[in-house]
Amino acid sequence: MKTENITTDEERAFYGSEYISLKNCNFRGEADGESALKECGAVEAVDCTFDLRYPLWHDRSVVLENCDMTPNCRAALWYTRNITATKTKMHGIKALRECKNTVLRECDIVSPEFGWFSDGVRIADSSVKSEYFMMRAKNISAQRIDFKGKYSFQYVDGAVIVDSKLDTKDAFWHSKNVTVENCVVIGEYLGWFSKNITFKNCTIIGTQPLCYCKNLKLIDCVMQKSDLAFERSEVYAVLIEDIVSIKNPYRGVIKVPAVGEIIRDDKNAKCKILIDPALKRKGGE
Repeated sequence: MKTENITTDEERAFYGSEYISLKNCNFRGEADGESALKECGAVEAVDCTFDLRYPLWHDRSVVLENCDMTPNCRAALWYTRNITATKTKMHGIKALRECKNTVLRECDIVSPEFGWFSDGVRIADSSVKSEYFMMRAKNISAQRIDFKGKYSFQYVDGAVIVDSKLDTKDAFWHSKNVTVENCVVIGEYLGWFSKNITFKNCTIIGTQPLCYCKNLKLIDCVMQKSDLAFERSEVYAVLIEDIVSIKNPYRGVIKVPAVGEIIRDDKNAKCKILIDPALKRKGGE
């Protein structure tokens, strides 16, 4: 079914349809009909505008190219499998939830509560503004994303994030099996209660990072404005710049050029802290 240049506000306009090709179509109008493409299979939409609620629920195979999901397009993609979105604006709240196998390229995402409970999200070359981004999602791959928001990647299981900037508060709380590489991570209270999280060649900026962690690893990282770090954590770290303060790390080894203050007022804080000025030179090579 090929459809071009139409505008519809009908309730469930294409409900249950298969093999739908839409070009330059507009889902908007006074009737405010929701669920335009619910329970559909093999949907392709190019240069379309979605201005109504719940357009793509329970679908199988969705391709979006150069589409605009406005702030009125609430909860756009739920319970859908095999999604590819390219150069698409996703500006409605809860735009992606409980979906499987999603690929996002060059997208502009402005969506609180994006990605919850989803499995297999791959996102690249995209900008994101969100709160509670990807909460309880799993099997995430992110490359070259510019993220701004709060409470991101909480309770995620399995994520690889590279070459990205994350300006976020309370990121990675209770997360597990995460690798962050060649990234800048800005925010307070980073990664509390996480398990099996690795930062490699990253710059971490913000107060009280990485507390109550298990099997935390930092490889050749910089920590700026980072005070009271690693409290009650099991940590294996090589830092290549000085750190403001370290407080009561429980187990592991921390290697660092210099520390402004080491606080040990907990009898269980037995992590080794090794001061080696040569590490700073290593970072400049």
